[in-house]
Amino acid sequence: MIKVSTFVFGPFYENTYVAYDETGDCIIIDPGCSNPREEEELSLFIEGNKLKPVQLLLTHTHIDHVMGLNYVFTKYGLKPQFNQIEQYILDAAPQFAANYGIDLQLPFPEAEKYIDQGDIIEFGVSRLEILFLPGHSPGHLAFYHADQRIIFGGDVLFYLSIGRTDLPSGNHDQLITSIKKNLFRLDDEYLVYPGHGQTTTIGNERKYNPFLQ
Repeated sequence: MIKVSTFVFGPFYENTYVAYDETGDCIIIDPGCSNPREEEELSLFIEGNKLKPVQLLLTHTHIDHVMGLNYVFTKYGLKPQFNQIEQYILDAAPQFAANYGIDLQLPFPEAEKYIDQGDIIEFGVSRLEILFLPGHSPGHLAFYHADQRIIFGGDVLFYLSIGRTDLPSGNHDQLITSIKKNLFRLDDEYLVYPGHGQTTTIGNERKYNPFLQ
């Protein structure tokens, strides 16, 4: 049984997730910790619960989701796994961050490996499957557990909203297609852990999301 803890980090109020099961193995998804206090909060939870970080996953590589990459690598020796299409966005992150007056910790660790839809993420006794959901960013992924009906959706689908597409490489039509043709293949009962804001369900967004009617 996977348990999930949520941390809201950084100036963009990004959701960082720690998912773990009964073995104590855990994965860190989208580390947005941006200062020593947030880094300590993340580590105190991991160490206080005697968890062992074994994988670092990125739904995509916009700056708010990668601010803690260097910390997680230095602290736990984990390199990120993400879609290869996102590499050029990660490479451009320092320049993009500077536009917001943000000084990222550099250099970023290189990718552990590139992942895509069809790959399986394994930790402890748990398995996550991957969906490819471009639109908010060109190589955006989501990670889901079919039995528990949970999905880590990044910045694709929010409570009564969707990911923005006015950033470089965003594509509104592609995002809507990703949601309706790929994400909405999942059952209504799926609990969505988004990149920002509160959790929601596939069913709630299918029925009430004004951007998807």
